[in-house]
Amino acid sequence: MEPVIDLSKEYGLVLEGGGAKGAYQIGAWKALREAGVKIKGVAGTSVGALNGALICMDDIDRAERLWRDISYSKVMDVDDDHMAKLFSKTKMTSEFLKETLRDTFRILGEGGTDITPLRQLIEENVNEDLIRQSPVEFYSCTFSVTDRKELNVDMKAVPEGEIKNMLLASSYLPVFKNTKLNGKTYMDGGLTNVLPMNSLLDRGYENLILIRIFGAGHEKKVAIPDEATILEIAPRVSLGSLLQFDGAKSRRNMKIGYYDALRTIYGLDGKIYYIEQKPEECYYLRQFMAIRPEVLEWLLSAYKLEQETSLAMRRYLEEILPLIAAELKLGKNWNYKSLYLAMLEATAKWYKVAKYQVYTVKELLEITRSRGTRRELTEEMPAFMRIILDLY
Repeated sequence: MEPVIDLSKEYGLVLEGGGAKGAYQIGAWKALREAGVKIKGVAGTSVGALNGALICMDDIDRAERLWRDISYSKVMDVDDDHMAKLFSKTKMTSEFLKETLRDTFRILGEGGTDITPLRQLIEENVNEDLIRQSPVEFYSCTFSVTDRKELNVDMKAVPEGEIKNMLLASSYLPVFKNTKLNGKTYMDGGLTNVLPMNSLLDRGYENLILIRIFGAGHEKKVAIPDEATILEIAPRVSLGSLLQFDGAKSRRNMKIGYYDALRTIYGLDGKIYYIEQKPEECYYLRQFMAIRPEVLEWLLSAYKLEQETSLAMRRYLEEILPLIAAELKLGKNWNYKSLYLAMLEATAKWYKVAKYQVYTVKELLEITRSRGTRRELTEEMPAFMRIILDLY
């Protein structure tokens, strides 16, 4: 695959805050790293700051291991089984909910959840010397409750031994028990600036890559210079709760981040799948035109249209395809390419074709058709799937 991103440029990486969703950012960074994207600086809020430290250290193995093995008890002083039940709808009994409510009021009365484990996690995984020696600039965002102001921190400029404290300062979610750091109280940076683009734009960066995880917080309005280039890597599916520190969920989110970054780096098509496609628009029209007479006859019947042979193809192109586009909610500006890919993706999803790999259009079509020929066609299937499967 050929990158569509300009690999000759240096980029600033902006990492959004979002708690447990942060595993997504490490997956995205892995893809950027493999593609040879040059990172000049990184700015992060909350979990984005922690991931920024790992990126400055250039330790992908440590970063993946941290998120692969994450658990609730490695971040908060809680019971893993209890927290797992809290996020499992199937285990939410009324008695469990009452118990959880009692625990919640008790924790709030004690000032919040103890995050001594998070401090230990940072201590074990962050190497201050590697960060200071790194060629990558590093900035974090936090909010000083003591000073009543947002802090845009140059992490390499803080006193020796303070980087880990400032990472913790950026991560104090409202539900966490807050402990003073060097006599001051801090709050999660997402309170005022969950996506710290300004940290890099104000320092002259013109090329930014935003890794979104849509965490809770305030997204500050930022004036973007005309000369700036802003690329975005963002999930199209839910990454779960910002407190769902579950290893299985994090491994899934890393995978999603990796493939979403590939979409940006290589210009992949698809809304559900990751499709490397080079055909021109006429290719997709030819695909529609290649419909077999038997399938076309079935479609005309399914859409309750007259089956006069001389008008069959015209009705198909001018009436059936627009109906399918509306069914797939493509809007008024659909074309043959967008329609064909939407139909192909919907059919592949129906047959549970593996999502997280890169396909060509031909590869995705072939594997989808192979699944379709092994299963019965049902009345519940949308009619357009017969076009993709070439069956009636």
